Amino acid sequence: MILSELSVKDVVNNEDGIKLGRIVDVDIDVASGRILSVTIDRGFRLSSLFSSKNQTVIPWSRIVKIGNDVIIVDLTRL
Repeated sequence: MILSELSVKDVVNNEDGIKLGRIVDVDIDVASGRILSVTIDRGFRLSSLFSSKNQTVIPWSRIVKIGNDVIIVDLTRL
């Protein structure tokens, strides 16, 4: 899988099944090449292009499963 494929998948909370948004950024540890976290946009609005208040950072360790259409995350312990 390539990183650009992550951005077209919906991010869904495992606990309640609610769609959280889509990935707009990825934080990578340059030394190890590992993904540390993803940033999701919780709703597309013109103002969200210029503001980070609709964005949420999710640690990579909270990703439960990456499927064909969705990414399931566990946000119960954040």
